[in-house]
Amino acid sequence: MLKRRGRKNQTVYAFIDSQNLNLGVQKVGWKMDWRAFRAYLKNQFNVSKAYMFIGYMPENEPLYEHMHELGYLIALKRTVDLSASDKDYDKEEHKPIVKGNIDADLVLYAMKELPNYDKAIIVSGDGDFVSLIEYMAEQNKLLHILTPNWQYSSLLKPWEKYIIRVDQLRRELAYRDRPKKYSRQAKINK
Repeated sequence: MLKRRGRKNQTVYAFIDSQNLNLGVQKVGWKMDWRAFRAYLKNQFNVSKAYMFIGYMPENEPLYEHMHELGYLIALKRTVDLSASDKDYDKEEHKPIVKGNIDADLVLYAMKELPNYDKAIIVSGDGDFVSLIEYMAEQNKLLHILTPNWQYSSLLKPWEKYIIRVDQLRRELAYRDRPKKYSRQAKINK
């Protein structure tokens, strides 16, 4: 277990690029346990607010509600269906690719909330956040950058001392299917 990196008297916020994190851990062969991740942010860094930026799809309403119940502040971004072009069609999944570009929203929230936190954690390996990271570091507001795996943008290299790779936390954060417990009545009926 890592030692606590946030100070108890500091207000720490996390800004999470959900798609970058989700796809990044899936790329290395596992799925995120979102309850464990929220607990990790709270226990390790004293994160009081964890903003999760997600592209909105109506069929995912139950997921958004569940994430909110786990303690995430959900920031939804309108999505765009890119299926007009063959290159934007996922042939393996047999469905169109839908894009919810949350980068600008994440930066906007991080800047709007700047007076309200002492330190911030950016959860993404995306080089599009370099300007934000650079500014936060200059303002002494950057606590960490959590990247999904080792394949983060080379633009983040100057801030390697801030980087924690989530793929190295698989034991703590991986979702595991847990067998459903049978109720007493189900056992009796067997």
